[in-house]
Amino acid sequence: MFARRPVRARHGSAAAVALAVSLALCAGAAPAAVRDDGDGAARPVDIGGGRRVLLDCRGSGSPTVVLVSGARGASDEWTHIADAARPQADPKPDPSAVLPEVARFTRVCAYDRPGTTRLDGTPNRSTPVTQPTTAAAGVRDLRAVLAAAGEHPPYVLVGASWGAMTASLFARTEPARTAGLVTVDGASPFLEDTLTPAQWSAWMDKIRAMDTGKGLETPDYPAAVRELRAAPALPRGLPAVVLTSDHPWDLSVGGGSTWPAWLAAQRRLAEDLRARHVTDTDSGHGIAVEQPRLVARTIRDVVEQTRAGQER
Repeated sequence: MFARRPVRARHGSAAAVALAVSLALCAGAAPAAVRDDGDGAARPVDIGGGRRVLLDCRGSGSPTVVLVSGARGASDEWTHIADAARPQADPKPDPSAVLPEVARFTRVCAYDRPGTTRLDGTPNRSTPVTQPTTAAAGVRDLRAVLAAAGEHPPYVLVGASWGAMTASLFARTEPARTAGLVTVDGASPFLEDTLTPAQWSAWMDKIRAMDTGKGLETPDYPAAVRELRAAPALPRGLPAVVLTSDHPWDLSVGGGSTWPAWLAAQRRLAEDLRARHVTDTDSGHGIAVEQPRLVARTIRDVVEQTRAGQER
């Protein structure tokens, strides 16, 4: 996956390099109800420095849910679903997808990170930046785009695959602005420990090979691991959920299956975040497109916990 590929290639059970690449990447006062921009009103937001980031916000209410896609994945990962009856077909836009479903009960935003591409292979309209990128760079951009767009905290951060690294680091470093956290088969900093040294080294080689100098998103996974390990712990009592795939898939690196290491890293991630761990997902890596109702229901549970806490 050196350019954006359909989800069937990125998330299917025979993922190999495409999946490995995707995974590499891996409290303020409640405001009054905010505007509803309508269905699919994505707009470029000026974040300074001559840069723009495409932002798609819908719905109204608090807290605002912020969706962070997987590696090289644009915001349409949250507006499309896979067809279970035709697993080889491209995902299609659907009102039951995560973003439109969440917009029914609160404000929700998704954005196109620099270097990501749409599901149809077209580039997004966000200004390119130098690659590789890190979780900390993702947090800086996310903070800037939310502020520039006038989207108010508190936020529930939802990160898929590589996006979980940014979502988790945001929650750890912006506790006053964070109301909850959900990881969707999120990349875990503990993979460095659970993979064998040969698997880790081979995976890092594949990630580095992604950087072709054409501005496509290339994650600096080791840097992101260091950033998360240096960050404060998630605040106690913060609602958090870790969703983990239960249909085996493999990174295909370093010899031997990586599936046990992935599951072990997910367990350690849930323990580290003091999160509810959901392992019965009936899904491969692409939980958001394969089981969008589960993801939306999980987000709703976290939103309702946050609202209950604000009423006390």
